Amino acid sequence: MSEFLTYKGYVGSVNHCEDGEFYGKIEGIGDLVLYESRDIDGLRTAFEEAVDDYLDDCKSEGCVPDQPLSGRVSARVGPDRHRRAMAYAKRNGVTLSSLIGSALSDYLDREDQAAGA
Repeated sequence: MSEFLTYKGYVGSVNHCEDGEFYGKIEGIGDLVLYESRDIDGLRTAFEEAVDDYLDDCKSEGCVPDQPLSGRVSARVGPDRHRRAMAYAKRNGVTLSSLIGSALSDYLDREDQAAGA
């Protein structure tokens, strides 16, 4: 079982209490949305219901729900690494953004393979 659940673009955590209960929260948003269940299958259902309830509540209150993980990342890499990456991107005819995305994908794919995912 993954440590996270996904639904409609939202990510939810999976936690287990000593008493056997499962609980979690929607990650990556400013609002606090929690869910719980006695078993892992119920937790997935509770998470999906929590997302749906959150979206419905925002709609009925006339507010915009927080959007999970926009896909934009800001990272401090230092001037030398920034310069090297920009030069590499230019030499290879790609944008710096696409280079970083590809490098991150390659890294994560290797990590997934190493973890047996």
